[in-house]
Amino acid sequence: MQKFSQLLAVQQQIQRTSLKSFHQGLAFFLVVGLCSCANGKSGEMNLQNLRIGANVTPIQEIKPAQDNQATVYIQGKIEKHAPLLKQQAYQIADASGKIWVVTNQSNLKVGQEVVLKGKVRYKSIPLAGQEFGEVYLEEE
Repeated sequence: MQKFSQLLAVQQQIQRTSLKSFHQGLAFFLVVGLCSCANGKSGEMNLQNLRIGANVTPIQEIKPAQDNQATVYIQGKIEKHAPLLKQQAYQIADASGKIWVVTNQSNLKVGQEVVLKGKVRYKSIPLAGQEFGEVYLEEE
């Protein structure tokens, strides 16, 4: 009886191992298949499609939109935090520049890397005949 239980335990271990190997193999072939189909060429992986942040706009390229409907993604590090009445403002910096983002999120920390989506806004601040307005993002 003891030999039978040992044999049964070994058989269950083999089944678990082979099932795990099957799942890993299936996942590998799915990833390779999806990557090779992404650019229409069979057998060639296109790693550009797997790049994180592929649609991120450099902060320096963000300009005020005439219709205030332009939506962009930015990626950078939080440099400053300014609490507002019902929202938060964070200054985000990347290699090209800095921009303020107004958001409802209050859990972000200075020094944290973030990717945010927002609408481009412009606040005009005329002072003594000069324009001191600034572009900022309103997170969606």
